[in-house]
Amino acid sequence: MRGYKFIAVSNREPYIHDHQDGQIECKKPASGLTAAIDPIMRASGGVWIAHGSGTADRTTVDARQHVRVPPEAPAYDLRRVWLPPEIEKDYYYGMANEGIWPLCHIAFHRPSFRQRDWESYQRANELFAEAVLEEAKGGPAFVFIQDYHFGLLPRILKRANPQLTIAQFWHIPWPPNEVFRAFPWKRELLEGLLGNDLLGFQLPGHCANFLDTIQRNLDAFVDYDRAHVRMGDCDTAVRAFPISIDFDERSQTACGPDVSIARANWRAALGDTREIVGIGIDRIDYTKGIPERLEAIHLLFQQHPEYLGRLTFVQVGAPSRTAIPDYRRLSDLLCRRVEEINLRWGCGSWKPIVLLRRHLDQKTLTALHQLADFCIVSALHDGMNLVAKEFVASRIDQDGVLILSAFAGAARELTDALIVNPFASAEIAGEVHRAIAMPAAERRRRMLRMRETVAVNNVYRWAARFIVALSSLGASAARGIRKPDESLIDTEVA
Repeated sequence: MRGYKFIAVSNREPYIHDHQDGQIECKKPASGLTAAIDPIMRASGGVWIAHGSGTADRTTVDARQHVRVPPEAPAYDLRRVWLPPEIEKDYYYGMANEGIWPLCHIAFHRPSFRQRDWESYQRANELFAEAVLEEAKGGPAFVFIQDYHFGLLPRILKRANPQLTIAQFWHIPWPPNEVFRAFPWKRELLEGLLGNDLLGFQLPGHCANFLDTIQRNLDAFVDYDRAHVRMGDCDTAVRAFPISIDFDERSQTACGPDVSIARANWRAALGDTREIVGIGIDRIDYTKGIPERLEAIHLLFQQHPEYLGRLTFVQVGAPSRTAIPDYRRLSDLLCRRVEEINLRWGCGSWKPIVLLRRHLDQKTLTALHQLADFCIVSALHDGMNLVAKEFVASRIDQDGVLILSAFAGAARELTDALIVNPFASAEIAGEVHRAIAMPAAERRRRMLRMRETVAVNNVYRWAARFIVALSSLGASAARGIRKPDESLIDTEVA
């Protein structure tokens, strides 16, 4: 990367400044993305461009909208982009999360496509492009774009400054063409994404879906063997880069005294009815399969009444996108269903399901991971799902059983989990019974193998593979060659 400025772009910022009790507090959001890219930014001294969302964000930046971060040892610049409230509402909540999000997740939730949302999406991408181009100052730079909020940004940047080497990681699934063809502005979005030199997805299957979508919708040359697209004078390599977590950091946290205290607090809160503990940890989102999971617990008690009074299932549901009516309705539905199940099966002080609709810190969640006999991750569709990997990393005792959706990307790596169809509540109930009855030796064998997998394929390896691939593209561009060094990029697409 020598001689190139490194610019990262994301909607969410890695550090947020908020007013707190008359002081300004700098917070680092719990985010796998931050964990992956923050070390690269510290090493490169680049610029991270993100939407300023904190209550004290404007008061902490300089005249160029920059603030040095991290606060304890400043190493790079965070540049904040300010979006007008109506643009933020329609671009983020509207087009990104009511349009593209349900379009890409096969959860049978109808997307909403509104012209004003699309116009705001375009404007937000233009505002971020202005910031990137100002930081690049007309020269060569590496630009690393994150996620589905910026589908138009690569093409805008490439047209304005052909010296930029641009990569984007699309964190969510890419749907089959039969689904994507419903998107009203498909040509504009696809052409925008083909402004990238390198476009990354979680899974080879997502890459294959994208290449097929290009073949069916654009006048572009698709080389399926090399997973490569050429459109006009632009070449785009399409590759799979499965994301992960910081395994060592999670494991070290799991050994700490704060987690021991939190574990004791959980035991006290659950009381004497914690003989068997199951957990689910999710954002409250219709893609996570929480209603189907609750139904599975209900069926388990029907089929195995011996668990009555002995099994408690703790469902943590962090509020998410509460400005969107569908998310509020889902939250209300979960409350009603939990009340119904507890009324049907509860006895005395014992409640079969404990629903916690709030954000919990990492140490509290790690303690809950360690207390659980089993963890259900039953997403209806998920690009990866890092909750599954976090549960594995927390289990320093090499115990516990992971019940994992076949439609989460993590299922390709964590093959020692009990894999289920998340739409089949009866199947989930059967695997919960299997998990409870599983011999201790088998639990440990499975957990040990999953821990080894997550330890090797950690978030730093994900970032390194992406940056090495991006660097090879930059080196090729400097020599006048616009194609990737295939020896440095994983070519698997199917």
